[in-house]
Amino acid sequence: MNPQWNMCTRGRRQSPVNVEPDKLLFDPYLRHIHIDKHKVSGTLHNTGQSLVFRVDKDAKQHVNISGGPLAYRYQFEEIYIHYGTDNQQGSEHHIQGYSFPAEIQFYGFNKELYHNMTEAQHKSQGIVAISLMVQIGDTPNGELRLITSVFNKVQYKGASTPVKHISLRALLPDTEHFMTYEGSTTHPGCWETTVWIILNKPIYITKHELYQLRKLMQGSEEAPKAPLGNNARPIQPLHQRTIRTNINFKNAEINNCPSMHKDMYYRGKKN
Repeated sequence: MNPQWNMCTRGRRQSPVNVEPDKLLFDPYLRHIHIDKHKVSGTLHNTGQSLVFRVDKDAKQHVNISGGPLAYRYQFEEIYIHYGTDNQQGSEHHIQGYSFPAEIQFYGFNKELYHNMTEAQHKSQGIVAISLMVQIGDTPNGELRLITSVFNKVQYKGASTPVKHISLRALLPDTEHFMTYEGSTTHPGCWETTVWIILNKPIYITKHELYQLRKLMQGSEEAPKAPLGNNARPIQPLHQRTIRTNINFKNAEINNCPSMHKDMYYRGKKN
């Protein structure tokens, strides 16, 4: 193993984790999350391990992420897509032991303290990761189609294709509720400099789009190897960490507002 990756096996604040709603700590000081509304362009890559969207380096406008648990502004850099080869698994984070068919993760770096992702990933409060759980549905997220429509162009390792004018804000589910904890990147070197924000509703993908995603391969066209799916890192121990939320369960019950207890937004597939 690369010595820079020893945190992956020895770290105490690793990701992903299993979120247990009954153990969440309500934090009334958590603010709403703000993501700039303008669009970005970039490139979708099949790396052979993951499907990754990276923002164009010469982009004139950057999308900033702030609010929530964040004390600084973070500049959006990339999207990781994790998914399973069947509907029983795929997401990296689990909710009450349940997995989802896929999970989309936005990564950004602390632009107020650091110059780029490479520097920030080693440093305190360097990275933010926003997690969107993905469920199968008949009314898919429209913005997600900008990505799903080009899956056929990145079927093999090393393939890449441009994705133009995508709005992160439009990818988000319709909720202001989230969970947050201190963790790590889920890809090497598992840097424990990551503030995770897990949104409290999934976004939706069609069965056909998921079928196209599952056709992607780890290898080349000549030697395709295994499917790219099942690329989720195993669940990591929480080690006394607290997962905070802006969901006030007591008020939710009194006012009959949506909550994880009532609406089961996060009823995925039990592993």
